[in-house]
Amino acid sequence: MHSAPIKLLAAIAILACQYACAPHNPAPAEPAAASTPGPSLQLPVVGADTPANYPGLHNVVAFAPQVYSGSMPEGYAGFQTLRSLGFRTIVSVDGQLPDVESAEGLGLQYVHLPVGYNGFNQQRRLELARVLRDLPRPIYIHCHHGKHRSAAAAGAALVTLGESSNAQALAHMKVSGTSPAYVGLFACVRDAQPAPSALIDAAPNDFPSRWQTTDMVQRMVEIDDAFDRLKAIQAAGWKTPSDHPDLIPIAEAGRLADLFRTTPHVDEANPYPAGFLSELDLATNAAQRLEDVLAHTPSTNALLDAQMKSLGASCLSCHHAFRDERSSP
Repeated sequence: MHSAPIKLLAAIAILACQYACAPHNPAPAEPAAASTPGPSLQLPVVGADTPANYPGLHNVVAFAPQVYSGSMPEGYAGFQTLRSLGFRTIVSVDGQLPDVESAEGLGLQYVHLPVGYNGFNQQRRLELARVLRDLPRPIYIHCHHGKHRSAAAAGAALVTLGESSNAQALAHMKVSGTSPAYVGLFACVRDAQPAPSALIDAAPNDFPSRWQTTDMVQRMVEIDDAFDRLKAIQAAGWKTPSDHPDLIPIAEAGRLADLFRTTPHVDEANPYPAGFLSELDLATNAAQRLEDVLAHTPSTNALLDAQMKSLGASCLSCHHAFRDERSSP
């Protein structure tokens, strides 16, 4: 064989190897069409006459620059919204233990300082003021619905810091939808006065992420949640809501009846106030009647609405006697 063809074949082989072993750099693809960005979230402004709503957050009202009141974050989406809005600190004044892990996973600090529907004392007011003064803002204060306790807590703390007048704070409470029935909450804001720095300095600065509530408080939180679930079912025409396939009408009514029925045994070591067990019996019977009506099909929505109204009236009667008027932190 002649040497020339051999050399030619060798050269071709070398070139082929170099091509196969070389890094593959494809031609750049055509740039994709730019997607239209979604609207960026904007915080409500101080003085807005209606609350704002966001994914997982409801009833958000600005009480002062960088201080807001609203509902409890709904699931992880609520915490993501808080982070997207730029919040640094979350303050819960609700009795339910907060989801600290989800908040901290997104770099948000949680502080838990529950207050009652009947109001709160000077000590709790100073603790809330110290949180607003010392922790990073923007700060989001929430209760369950964001209408009553969180609005009062935000207003009273800001007046204590001298960052809001009593009239301004009361006006913001009305925007939040705070019910006039909670006279103790309005009194906390109406009677608040600016406090000297030394007095605020004397309040604890441990800022607990979970306040140690009593067993009875936790039970009431569960009852509140069960009642809210029944209201969602009622709004759906007494059927399972399409966005909450886990809510079965009769099961939720039974759950509420069981919660009422077993509440007398939650904290038997402490004496119950006179008349409390009687009020609890009325609520238990009302929940049981609702469950019974749901069990006997077909039942009309009008009849179910009437039973729900009776149940709500029973709860309000008990709240007025033992929750709204009793002392709390």
